[in-house]
Amino acid sequence: MKISCVILTMGNRVAELDRAVESALNQSDGDVEVVIVGNGADVPEIKATPPEGSAATVKTIRLPYNVGIPEGRNRGVQECSGDVVLFLDDDGWYANQKVAAHIRERFASEPDLAVISLRVMDPEGGAGQRRHVPRLRAGDPARSSPVTTFLGGASAVRRSAFLQVGGLPEQFFYAHEETDLAWRLLGEGYRIEYDAQTVMYHPQVPPTRHADFHRLNARNRVWLARRNLPWPLAALYLLDWIVLTLIREHSLTALKAWFKGFGEGLRQPAGERRPMAWRTAWRMLRLGRPPIV
Repeated sequence: MKISCVILTMGNRVAELDRAVESALNQSDGDVEVVIVGNGADVPEIKATPPEGSAATVKTIRLPYNVGIPEGRNRGVQECSGDVVLFLDDDGWYANQKVAAHIRERFASEPDLAVISLRVMDPEGGAGQRRHVPRLRAGDPARSSPVTTFLGGASAVRRSAFLQVGGLPEQFFYAHEETDLAWRLLGEGYRIEYDAQTVMYHPQVPPTRHADFHRLNARNRVWLARRNLPWPLAALYLLDWIVLTLIREHSLTALKAWFKGFGEGLRQPAGERRPMAWRTAWRMLRLGRPPIV
């Protein structure tokens, strides 16, 4: 199976991007096709080169403006020829040279596997962040398990399955686009796995560094529910997140932004509605994360 790797960049992390590309090109038994997407910015000159004798390649494309993470990654997939596509953040890198071979073996032998979510580790040796383990019981990041969502910048997807369900929802721009894709893949009978053997290093940075984090987080949760859930589950899901947000968030500014986004999610078009079957919701419950939280 051919492996491609899509790296989205704003062109402002030159050294980090070069490190990310090098970690993809140097995969043993990999011959990884790297596609770098300049999201409204020129792609910096890449110094990393494939090892001698490797068939790995580097391709760059430039988008005229910042189209957001999901559309940028969709464009990258369009430029790929691989059967499996790795998504890698431009400030992340693979912990060793065996990631691609392990991923190829799993996808080749498990035809119903659509996504592998990689383990994200702090390069400084810190404890890591709970949000990097895509399940409710996140206390042991070294334990692999089936999951119902995944981390976009630390993942591998089966390209045919990705295209089958329409890719990432481009209007989301940022936040929850992976969960939208995951729910639709689960509805088609595919599996999603958190694989602790595949490790990516990433600096510990809070998601709130993004200026619109709270607004987009809330807006996209509403869109996620409107697009994918039967109405009774959508109501429960949104009510749960209102309660959880009020409990967790103590900043008045953040709460105002969150509820502004929540209102936008209710008023603005959410895109195509394809509610999951109740059997899919039941399957998610059995996997440990029902679509109400």
